[in-house]
Amino acid sequence: MASSLRADEEITEIYYRHVDTVYRICFSYMKNAADTEDMVQETFLKLMTHNQQFQSDSHEKAWLIVTAANTCKDELRRYKRRLEHLGSQSVFDNNTYEPYNTINCISQAHDTMLDAILALPAKYKDVVYLHYYEGYHTAEIAQLLHRPESTVRNQLSRARTMLKKHME
Repeated sequence: MASSLRADEEITEIYYRHVDTVYRICFSYMKNAADTEDMVQETFLKLMTHNQQFQSDSHEKAWLIVTAANTCKDELRRYKRRLEHLGSQSVFDNNTYEPYNTINCISQAHDTMLDAILALPAKYKDVVYLHYYEGYHTAEIAQLLHRPESTVRNQLSRARTMLKKHME
């Protein structure tokens, strides 16, 4: 019982340390509070079944960021497949889809820049978030996302260009 309690306490501590970060990541994909909360819960459920110890707090945070992003991407793919199965392929134009965008949870009071970042394609949104909001360097982002460092730099550059055009 004592080892189970320790694990519960450890999970609770990790949760309180990183829940805000995981929530922001999930919200950037899901676009509404209800689905975001589901994905945050899924992410922490995956943490509970993750049997390996983390090397450091930054490793723990990186694992949660990548897991949250992948959990959201998986859910969006499942949603797309369900719609396609129902014969709703016309919902998706040019392989871009945001099925959870039907509920507008981003209030008018939000910053225009945040709206522009959320509108970026996922591969750009990930690197922008990790670089500007989490403070990771391009080499760290490349390692987290399993991409070449030059790809991350290019994605950051393209994202900046897209954001500038959006802001004009």
